[in-house]
Amino acid sequence: MVSDRGLDVLRVIVQDYVASREPVGSKSIVDRHAFGVSAATIRNDMALLEEEDLIAAPHTSSGRIPTDKGYRVFVDHLADLRPLTPAQRQAIETFLGHAADLDEVLVRSVRLLSQLTHQVALVQYPSVSRAKVRHVEFVPLTETRILSVLITDSGGVEQRVIDLPRALDEQTLVEVRARLNVAVVGLGMAEASAALTASVWPGAPTLQPLVDLITSTLADQIGANRQDKLVMAGAANLVRTEEDFSGSIYPVLEAIEEQVVLLRLFGEMETDQHGVSVSIGRENAAFGLPEASVLTSGYTAGGNLARLGVLGPTRMDYSNNMAAVRAVARYLSRLLGET
Repeated sequence: MVSDRGLDVLRVIVQDYVASREPVGSKSIVDRHAFGVSAATIRNDMALLEEEDLIAAPHTSSGRIPTDKGYRVFVDHLADLRPLTPAQRQAIETFLGHAADLDEVLVRSVRLLSQLTHQVALVQYPSVSRAKVRHVEFVPLTETRILSVLITDSGGVEQRVIDLPRALDEQTLVEVRARLNVAVVGLGMAEASAALTASVWPGAPTLQPLVDLITSTLADQIGANRQDKLVMAGAANLVRTEEDFSGSIYPVLEAIEEQVVLLRLFGEMETDQHGVSVSIGRENAAFGLPEASVLTSGYTAGGNLARLGVLGPTRMDYSNNMAAVRAVARYLSRLLGET
């Protein structure tokens, strides 16, 4: 058991170490923080924290640094998240408010979150397992080239250019569009994909190859939308914090490129009282990230739930980063709820 003062000592050790990257000693705690007790008393508290494996000595110096378990206790005992500044809140609304569609919203979200936290930012596309087709559109570009546009009820827009072997008149294209919309609008991705396996063209047989090409392209678009995927930004921030990792950062870079692994990690993280999920250090060992922390929060789009968050070294500003992740997630939900 750790006393209330012991938790306060752990809190300042975490905060000072995150700020300075230097081991924290009892004298600096007494000098910088108003505990009202002697350095000897603080040393005793630190000894108890070390017995609980909450702090450790990195070398022979008198200073201590938090362990993964120490960070976990620190996060679990955060009473309040540090609020974002008015400037930060305004930046979220201004930067995300100018996005045109879901893809741009998510790209802007990770760029902004990376800037706010100085970590790698990640956002998961809304789960398409429950998404439905809202509309299909075909836009003539030339006589033999059309743009196929698939729009889902979660705000997703998928575009493909189709090069036809010969010209297709506009009236026929309008009819194909109408029949394909009847076939797939309102269906989930799996059902829509199955619906396209049946021919929808009752017209001239000479046009069947063109219709089949258009239909197969649309099926590919629907199939692409059935895949969960992530958008990332700020990988360069890992380089800036490379010394926080005991070895090379390349295993971390390789891990974050494995989107399936990260999506699985996202799915296993439990949300805390702040609406944020935090997984620290050794808790991520099974996912190839034993020296990294991952913070996520959920957002909704079209009734579909997804997550966004940040990844970085265990030595990070948890309070600020958790507040930023939660704020961006909440704004994202409001913004996508209006589309």
